Amino acid sequence: MAVAVTTKTAWKLQEIMAHSSNVSSVVLGKGSGRMLATGGDDCRVNIWSVSKPNCIMSLTGHTTPIESLQVNPNEKLIVAGSRSGSIRVWDLEAAKVLRSLPGHKANICSLHFHPFGSFVASGSLDTNIKLWDVRRKGCIFTFKGHTEAVRCLRFSPDGKWVASAADDHTVKLWDLTAGKLMFEFTGHTGPVNVVEFHPNEYLLASGSSDRTVRFWDLEKFQVVSCIEEEATPVRCVLFNPDGCCLYSGFQDSLRVYGWEPERCFDVVLVNWGKVADLSISNNQLIGVSFAQSTVSSFVVDLSRVPKSDSIPHGLIRDDQPLVPPTPTGASLRRIYDRPSTSCSKPQSRVKHNSESERHSPSSEDDRDEKESKAEIQNQEDYKEIFQPKNAICRTPPRNEPFPAPPEDEPGTAKEAVKPSQAADVQTSLPKQELPDPVQRPPIASSTSLTRTEPSVIPAARNEPIGLKASDFLPAVKNQSQTELVDEEAMSQIRKGHETMCVVLTSRHKNLDAVRAVWSTSDIKNSLDSAVAINDLSVVVDLLNIVNQKPSLWKLDLCTIVLPQIEKLLQSKYESYVQTGCTSLKLILQRFLPLITDILAAPPSVGVDISREERLHKCKLCYKQLKNISNVVKNKSGLSGRHGSAFRELLLLMAVLD
Repeated sequence: MAVAVTTKTAWKLQEIMAHSSNVSSVVLGKGSGRMLATGGDDCRVNIWSVSKPNCIMSLTGHTTPIESLQVNPNEKLIVAGSRSGSIRVWDLEAAKVLRSLPGHKANICSLHFHPFGSFVASGSLDTNIKLWDVRRKGCIFTFKGHTEAVRCLRFSPDGKWVASAADDHTVKLWDLTAGKLMFEFTGHTGPVNVVEFHPNEYLLASGSSDRTVRFWDLEKFQVVSCIEEEATPVRCVLFNPDGCCLYSGFQDSLRVYGWEPERCFDVVLVNWGKVADLSISNNQLIGVSFAQSTVSSFVVDLSRVPKSDSIPHGLIRDDQPLVPPTPTGASLRRIYDRPSTSCSKPQSRVKHNSESERHSPSSEDDRDEKESKAEIQNQEDYKEIFQPKNAICRTPPRNEPFPAPPEDEPGTAKEAVKPSQAADVQTSLPKQELPDPVQRPPIASSTSLTRTEPSVIPAARNEPIGLKASDFLPAVKNQSQTELVDEEAMSQIRKGHETMCVVLTSRHKNLDAVRAVWSTSDIKNSLDSAVAINDLSVVVDLLNIVNQKPSLWKLDLCTIVLPQIEKLLQSKYESYVQTGCTSLKLILQRFLPLITDILAAPPSVGVDISREERLHKCKLCYKQLKNISNVVKNKSGLSGRHGSAFRELLLLMAVLD
């Protein structure tokens, strides 16, 4: 019998030497997810097929390093902006330069193609946004309003608006028809790096260096939600094609977000460094990053990643299959109206600039275009991709996903990703087959039948764990005997009642004792008394209260709580694990920077008793956190909500390594 091979959730696809000098920009084709364009300090734009090692085409003509790239939706055109402010558009099928578009006075920081017409928007370090007509070779309109560099531009799915993100901490929405600013979204406290429209609804997402992702309602012009306290700046965002969730690229991680309410569905650890662009194809997410002259591509298997449309409302349980919720009605927001034809000009009423703003062809531009070349490096791949015999089936081949490699053996894994078992891809494992991180004996039963206890006991359940109602009823000797005497049935049911009452009474007494200490003393003494009782359920009840008030936390509290958190993270009860994760995340965010700073500080001169006490507490906390980090590493490969929580904690604890 063949053994099922466990495959990776995320893996490195390839690494290529993209340019002879440093790479300055990369972009993926969104149509196929298989086309890759790179720009470098060598002033060239190179075209690649993802997963293939050789360059297909090299585009020349720019005289300064490439700062921004963009591929049009059908992947026939590519536009590149340089450090000098010049823009060039190439026709990839004809293998020649199509247009040269001068006009900006500084670096081109962002570019985007209109979804239907032959229009390009450009944003620059000169703070201006220009709208270009590629066919007429001229600037249609210049939008002014930002005060710093425009880092990202996106046309709306219906082609009527363009959103801009800039270093001035704002996101602006521009009306192409009226040629004016519609609204300015404020709220970010750092440069806004990326902005993305929802594929269907009037919703906009923005990511910033302030480490937040914000969602904006485009009907009410207000913030929908804000996801804060991330580990690193937001580098790129991409909505799932059906709009169910948002993928956000961070340093060495991919996060999956929902916005109503705001929540993180999963954290996938990917060793891609500073990811530069994302694309989705065949239920796989492709991410690319660059460092010096190399470009690396990575793949994340989205069938292994929880999404909002597969997460039930309420508590998420790892021992139950994820079932998509039943649609409850129409969308919460208005849906984009897309035009019936794809060639109509949406800016029919746009206000043109003066004649001097409109650019007409000149002999100088013609000379620039003659100097621009498209050098075909790989004739076979070029014909296969850009001049296929069957024009209907444009390639690179997009009908087959990239094969997932098998998971590395334990102890030799180079990837930071530990995906769940391969069987999880199609169906969830039955309860009795759930991987148990801590081996435990099965629950004793009143019958001769042996049943194993689930490795994780969910916080919400419809029946007792390890118990069946039939266990409390007398065995039926005769199959025809179907009725039981009421008194006999009740006596069997009452057998465990007294024991349960004793347990609940004891817990209530313990909580009363802790409450009495709290009312007469401080939170530290209350936690000391809860720990002294040696009942984790009491500790959990107390932590659930303290977690809601971060201001109560002090360094003294951490030294008491951290050993208890280590026990909670290894508990078989889901509610205990959730409470432990919440408390640990709060400690890491509030105290880990302080602990590392104090430990790294040089010794003080003279006697400072308070500093010595603080140093002792920090050393104790650091030692406890190191112990907990081993538990977190071991559990970061779990699937579902637990795995997501542990992977997020692992990122926060990276400074301990």
